[in-house]
Amino acid sequence: MFPRLGRAVTQISKLRSFSSNASPFFSRCGYATVAQADDAPSQNDFPSKSPVNLDKLFWSKPCSLALPKDSPLRVDEPDYQGVRRFILKMLLFYSKQSTSIRGANVIYKRIIAQVDTPAIYDVFNLEKTFKITYSLLVLHMWLVLRRLKQEGKEGVDLGQYVYEIYNHNVEVRVSKAGVNLLLLTWMKELERIFFGNVVAYDEALLPDAKPNDLQIKLWRNVFSDDGTTTPDETDLKAAKAAMARYVRREVGSLSLTDKESIFSGNFSFTPLENKASVT
Repeated sequence: MFPRLGRAVTQISKLRSFSSNASPFFSRCGYATVAQADDAPSQNDFPSKSPVNLDKLFWSKPCSLALPKDSPLRVDEPDYQGVRRFILKMLLFYSKQSTSIRGANVIYKRIIAQVDTPAIYDVFNLEKTFKITYSLLVLHMWLVLRRLKQEGKEGVDLGQYVYEIYNHNVEVRVSKAGVNLLLLTWMKELERIFFGNVVAYDEALLPDAKPNDLQIKLWRNVFSDDGTTTPDETDLKAAKAAMARYVRREVGSLSLTDKESIFSGNFSFTPLENKASVT
């Protein structure tokens, strides 16, 4: 997928998604329940009732996610002039690499903003545990990397920078979760999960994939504690179906978003705050 990760992708593509075959390592280390937020509900059971009517959500047609020119969320390149611009050019501030790194940082901030917002947990009836937050992070990384790949080598190169920022952020999150020992082992396992999920989501969107393949992958990767159980509760079935619609809509919307907005990070995932009030 990316130049320095090609070998890892080749190996992991031979595997099923992590979620369809839970890792013994995480069974020992408690991956599904580590670092639960202090104010989060009990991790043993999902809430019995969803706070929103999920059947009504995410049916609208995809649309561009580009931020308007006057949006306060935009992060535009500084347009220095005169001597300052000359000095910055000499310091390679405007080089392709520097510009790409700045864009990658903004892109990753968009991903984090969506994953860390309380609304995404409210809408999909999710608990904020380390496992679920990481699963959502991987899902939104896949959405962005998939879009970047559509721009060819330039997009793949930018995706490499985004991945490196993500990798550093995950290491920080794991450390904050209280994992100080075996950190390298954790990071290797999380990398395996990342590529396993990426391959699973890609396969779920292939033309010959079954209609419910994406729902199954999302259930195993995001909702299920052990990656093997199947939903039998109405609320969780609705949440799984709603998330599949959300993902397909974001895929379509990102494809409709222009290259400049994607590369600069001047886009925003579909806001979910207003969805949480739908009943």
